[in-house]
Amino acid sequence: MIQEWVRQLPTESTQQAVGYPSLFLLVALGSLVPVIPTGALVSSAAVVALHRMSPFALLVEFGVASGAAFLGDLCLYWLGQRGVRSTNGSKWLQAITRRAAPDRLAQARHKLEEHGTAVLVLSRLVPAGRIPVMLACLLGRMPLRRFAQGDVPACLAWAATYQLIGILGGSLFPEPWQGVVAAVLLALLISGTPALWRRLRTCFAH
Repeated sequence: MIQEWVRQLPTESTQQAVGYPSLFLLVALGSLVPVIPTGALVSSAAVVALHRMSPFALLVEFGVASGAAFLGDLCLYWLGQRGVRSTNGSKWLQAITRRAAPDRLAQARHKLEEHGTAVLVLSRLVPAGRIPVMLACLLGRMPLRRFAQGDVPACLAWAATYQLIGILGGSLFPEPWQGVVAAVLLALLISGTPALWRRLRTCFAH
């Protein structure tokens, strides 16, 4: 089924007209509502571009993914700022807070004090690291402009990392569908392992 789906992928011109806007929308939405596996999306798109032997498509995909991630981060941070300034808070700030474990938040605040906005790059690359650092920035009343300056290299590094995962997965297999499956599984494994480990550690602790 997956093999047939990948073989029926649209032509390159159709991909440019439909695929890139869809990728931008999904990555931006995944950054704003952190439940969509955006890394897996970027990796699978890189596999398709690789098998079409299109370096230009890889470059465009990199720009689309990093730009969408940046826009999503900025919107989420702006909404979080409104919650911090509001006396009643906001659902966005509450959602961010619920997704940040207390120990991860304390660690993020400590690293933010030591390294400043440079820690944003690492937070984007470490699974489940983005939200605690973003919350630490919000609680520290970091201005939106300063957050944006640190988030630019973070989003570029994130897009490049997951694109490389896709290129690696695509280069190991002769068929595009095999590379897509490998890239998606690898991206999900990288992003999901820390959360699974924390749950197991909590279960064993009790």
